[in-house]
Amino acid sequence: MSLIKEDLQLLLLNFCEPESELLQRIDRETNLKVLMPRMLSGHYQGRVLSMLSKLITPKRILEIGTFTGYATICMAEGLAQDGIIYTLDKNMELEDRVRGYFAVSPYNSQIKYIMGDATQTINNLDETFDLVFIDADKKNNGTYYDLIFDRVRPGGLIIVDNVLWSGKVLTLQQDRDTVNISTFNDKVAGDDRVEKLILPVRDGLFIIRKK
Repeated sequence: MSLIKEDLQLLLLNFCEPESELLQRIDRETNLKVLMPRMLSGHYQGRVLSMLSKLITPKRILEIGTFTGYATICMAEGLAQDGIIYTLDKNMELEDRVRGYFAVSPYNSQIKYIMGDATQTINNLDETFDLVFIDADKKNNGTYYDLIFDRVRPGGLIIVDNVLWSGKVLTLQQDRDTVNISTFNDKVAGDDRVEKLILPVRDGLFIIRKK
């Protein structure tokens, strides 16, 4: 899904921090044993998420869409000492695998892994978030955005993945997923409550700062 040529991508990896052994393991096992491994954030995007988290030292992070936990651990690297990351997912087939990864991470006590429909489980969280990462079913990007907006502190970040959708947002004839993503992008572009930009990282990261 990367919009950057492979040789340039390899060059970029030479100028960022290496993956931990656990992240390497998650990447390898996801590609070998899990359906749709392309959903994994991967090394470069993981370092971007880690850097953004470290820049704001969040006390509370919300992740919507855990998959195999790679991005969760990357963002947890920036947590304040007493910080918590809540990560929401509904894929019960991956639950044992993901809990196993979290159990051996240095952030296990700070990770709250919650199973269920995120449109419902979000409402059970009485928190104000410094950082939110939306990387779940694309048709609900706008729904998640609306659900969490008032729970994000002023100056907090909302990051949304896959907003360039392998470049399909440029095409005139769009499938349903592309239409949903384009509609969400337009929604954020017209929201004067936020500052925003899209980084062409992997499949497009929307970086949104609440005013």
